[in-house]
Amino acid sequence: MRDIVSCFSENSVNVSRSSCSTYSKNACISPSLVPSTQNSVSNVYKLVLFNLKQLLITVTWCKSHSNQGFSISFGDNNHDPSASAPFRLNTNSRFFRKKKGSKLLELCDDSKVEVFWDLSNAKYEAGPEPVEGFYVVVMVDSEIGLVIGDNIAEEAFFKKFKTSTNHVAKVSLLSRREHCSGNTLYTTKAQFCDTGTFHDVMLRCSVENEGGGLMNSSSSPVLSVCIDKKTVIRVKRLQWNFRGNQTIFVDGLLVDLLWDVHDWFFNPASSNGYAVFMFRTRSGLDSRLWLEEKTAHKDKDRVEFSLLIYACKCS
Repeated sequence: MRDIVSCFSENSVNVSRSSCSTYSKNACISPSLVPSTQNSVSNVYKLVLFNLKQLLITVTWCKSHSNQGFSISFGDNNHDPSASAPFRLNTNSRFFRKKKGSKLLELCDDSKVEVFWDLSNAKYEAGPEPVEGFYVVVMVDSEIGLVIGDNIAEEAFFKKFKTSTNHVAKVSLLSRREHCSGNTLYTTKAQFCDTGTFHDVMLRCSVENEGGGLMNSSSSPVLSVCIDKKTVIRVKRLQWNFRGNQTIFVDGLLVDLLWDVHDWFFNPASSNGYAVFMFRTRSGLDSRLWLEEKTAHKDKDRVEFSLLIYACKCS
């Protein structure tokens, strides 16, 4: 009897630096369309502190015509009624343009949290999340918990924040949510595991001719998914395959891609259509896309990652 990974490998796509070309010899052609705009990005981190206490921290970056900034919430916003967003920073506000500073907070469980940030030299690309020249540090009970950014020297790290311990919490990125709006072209970067590399991810919905240029041929929407400029998934006749899933291998991991573009085609109530794309890693021992909650929590040390893209197609 074969193992589950070998069974999956027959009907899945292997994505790696060395093997991408074996699947598609032609790189994804860069379309003339400008990619959709990122409106907000939320990263959910899991912290394991020195006393083995676990804490979820969600950092959300947002950008619109009137404001730009970030917020930090603690706890599980979906299941914890006490979870909140006690820290918000709007760098475009007329009343609060403090791009560097600190703030002391107190959580519901009496934990003391201090947030340090410096966005004064932050550099951005197209999205709301800075790419370099910044830092955000979250300390929990005088322990360094979460560190985001690059604008801080390692040798001065502990001295700068005057912590009483040199211990840094173990941090894992559990999920990333991106909200985009514009056309049907979406680009982002994703790291599917803590030890993996960053991959360029592109999703594009385009109309293609099914008859190869014949006179009576018809056109149909096609969903193309590219990783590192290589086509790994193509879904033809998307209006009838508006929901589905397919498995690929990335950095030696099983990654399920699930899509739901129903509202792009069948939502007459609104001029805007919403679609959801989800990349989710799983162990090769998992034979199903979704495990029961009790089974999923048996292996507490296993960290899975999910990337969700909420795409709004404006008419």
